[in-house]
Amino acid sequence: MIQTLRRLFLTLLFLSVQTPDLLALNSDQHEAVQHEVETHSTDTAHEEEPVLDVMGTVADHDYFNFVGIHIYLPKIIYWEDAAHNKKFNVFSNTHAAVESGLFIEEDHAIHPADGGHIVIDFSITSHLVYFWLSMGMALLLTIFMAGRYKKGIGNEVEPKGTFQNIFEVLFVFIRDDVARANIDKHKADRYVPYLFTAFMGIAFMNLLGLLPWAATATADLTVTATLAIITFIITQFSGTKDHWMHVFWFPGVPTWVRAILTPVEILGLFTKPFALAIRLFANMLSGKIMIIAILGLIFIFADLFGPVAGYGVSIFSVVLTVVLYALKVFVGLLQAYIFTLLSAVFIGMAAEDHAHEEEHYNAEHVA
Repeated sequence: MIQTLRRLFLTLLFLSVQTPDLLALNSDQHEAVQHEVETHSTDTAHEEEPVLDVMGTVADHDYFNFVGIHIYLPKIIYWEDAAHNKKFNVFSNTHAAVESGLFIEEDHAIHPADGGHIVIDFSITSHLVYFWLSMGMALLLTIFMAGRYKKGIGNEVEPKGTFQNIFEVLFVFIRDDVARANIDKHKADRYVPYLFTAFMGIAFMNLLGLLPWAATATADLTVTATLAIITFIITQFSGTKDHWMHVFWFPGVPTWVRAILTPVEILGLFTKPFALAIRLFANMLSGKIMIIAILGLIFIFADLFGPVAGYGVSIFSVVLTVVLYALKVFVGLLQAYIFTLLSAVFIGMAAEDHAHEEEHYNAEHVA
């Protein structure tokens, strides 16, 4: 029983924690205390490393983690030195940038050694890699399935294979129940490619984050903000004349009321994509933190009270982690759907022709 519980615990630990240093639980590690020594002039400070670094685990990194192996990623930096000269440098990794003498590393970030500042950091990070992987998988899957439909599989005959059937169910769902249900039927189909790409890309990012060595790209605000900005741009370019009239003028409304409604409507244009970005980011980040924190109770109790306490609390932590892991799969797909649905709603509100609806309504009542 103990051996079975131990194997289950180690398996879940491998599936949930990305930091290799947390993969051991034994008495030797319990008794060993590591310190970082920092020298500031003549003073020496000793800082004990934390038993569990939750935020460090979910943070973006300059390396790609694959089964505990760190593959360091290129640093691409556009910066300005102390003499106000603009420079562009490419390094194989952070260590190479520091070795060049142009940069120093402080608090896990690099800065120009001469006191200048970084203008734009184009460096590749772990979250960016998983963003590319997820979008690449969505693109390749769509191209592959499109090829099958061109051959008549799914058109002339029924879809074949599990993947094609799942793909068709998802595509038809996004087209009929998301796009056409919320956007004018004459315009809906032109937005299906973007909505389906957003859904598949976010779903892949959320699910890839469950892999043992992976990072959740949607737990990064820059990723979710980028997706929300794309929705914002498409929404504004889809706005009809009638839409902008209801933002800036409000036909038939008294002037003093317009002075109140117009600022609110303008503010609403920006709060909608902001809500999209924050909702996706907060849900995915909190889920990751919760799993790591609950599983991390094992290490905290082991460090405070010894290995026996660690094994004791592992029963609670492992069972709860299993439940949270299953819930996180559901939440990952649900958040992809919610982002896509709200994007369709916002686009549909902007692309709607209210005047046409009013004319149709009046015509029906006159008849």
